[in-house]
Amino acid sequence: MSMNDFAEVSTGELKEVLGHDKVSVIDVRPAESYNGWALHGESRRGHIAGARSLPAAWAEYIDWIEIVRNKGLHPRQHMVIYGHEPAQSQNVASRFRNAGYGRVWIYPHFTDEWVPDPRLPMDHLRRYSHLIYPAWIKDIVDGKIPPGHHGSKTVICHAHYRNRDAYLSGHIPGAIDLDTNALESAETWNRKDPEQLRKALLAHGIRCDTTVVLYGKYMHPDNQDEFPGSSAGDIGAIRCAFIMMYAGVEDVRVLNGGFHHWEKQGYEVHKDDVQKTAEYDFGRVIPACPRLAVDTPEAKQMLASDNAELVCVRSLPEYLGEVSGYNYIQARGRIPGAVFAECGTDAYHMENYRNLDYTTREFHETARIWNQAGITPDKHLAFYCGTGWRGSEAWFNAWLMGWPRVSVYDGGWFEWSNNPENPIETGPAQRNQP
Repeated sequence: MSMNDFAEVSTGELKEVLGHDKVSVIDVRPAESYNGWALHGESRRGHIAGARSLPAAWAEYIDWIEIVRNKGLHPRQHMVIYGHEPAQSQNVASRFRNAGYGRVWIYPHFTDEWVPDPRLPMDHLRRYSHLIYPAWIKDIVDGKIPPGHHGSKTVICHAHYRNRDAYLSGHIPGAIDLDTNALESAETWNRKDPEQLRKALLAHGIRCDTTVVLYGKYMHPDNQDEFPGSSAGDIGAIRCAFIMMYAGVEDVRVLNGGFHHWEKQGYEVHKDDVQKTAEYDFGRVIPACPRLAVDTPEAKQMLASDNAELVCVRSLPEYLGEVSGYNYIQARGRIPGAVFAECGTDAYHMENYRNLDYTTREFHETARIWNQAGITPDKHLAFYCGTGWRGSEAWFNAWLMGWPRVSVYDGGWFEWSNNPENPIETGPAQRNQP
């Protein structure tokens, strides 16, 4: 058998072993297909139930095997690989074989047999349509109506924190710049009051019925810089998405992988300063979705409730009280009773929620880690970090999964620690281990 020849699994055989703990089904299609976009006109959306996402494009990474191991895929398991194109499945299968995985098969009938048969189980990200892909935006840029779009006015926003150079150095054609300071208070980092939000959204040409596309640019933030957040526009974009949805913008979309993903496709990049066209009537009362935000009094009630959890989305050093995480926050520690959902290395990175290409982590993995920590969809969950950015991204993950009662504790560690009457906890004793 040559390196490119692998035994094939039939639909019946795959159905029989699906869910077996020694069999891993690997979906090598792009993440957007896995999440639910029917890019090839599939009659059913998403992926084979229980399949893991490992896009074929990742095979080019030098540390591909580390991605595989971090997903818990081990050589002792049987690997069944499927995708849209046979060559991609063969390529990934070869990578597995070269890495010492001796039990690798190809399933070639996903499109022609599995998808059309409603008796065969499939799964998808509940709100996948709000996590979009570059070609979706490209349709808008080209004057077309992309899948799932209602044909309404669309505003594409390049989000950044006080860093217009991030926008002017290259942005998606037609995108306007959106400084997060337009929606957040520069003093508290909380969302601005309803009247301020109304004025800011209208100034950016956004009504409640406008389709808003948000993305940012990851620029390798350094925690030692004066303003590290200026290089973390990828997180800032999701922060803006949260605030817009809280205000009442009905159709908010986030570009999965941000500007990096757009560039990776080889699409055109512009450097002009696109002028904003203001609107004059938002169309509804702000906030239209107040339950998406939790403030300190309600956060304290949630800590005392058996049906709620305050979820700390910070780095381990912040959680333990070794660092505050920010050059403008002095207090170190955490809110006692909060559940830990570690973000990554520091206040400006979300490695635990992202893939190496900056796309959102496979949602089944996030849900599994959260469940092990006691973060479950049957509770009211309020995610927080230092000032709201990382908490907003974790919240967005839960919202995309369709979890029914999810909020952002907007004040976070900054507001909590500024009140000397609020208790603070440090050390490892209360840490939740995923």
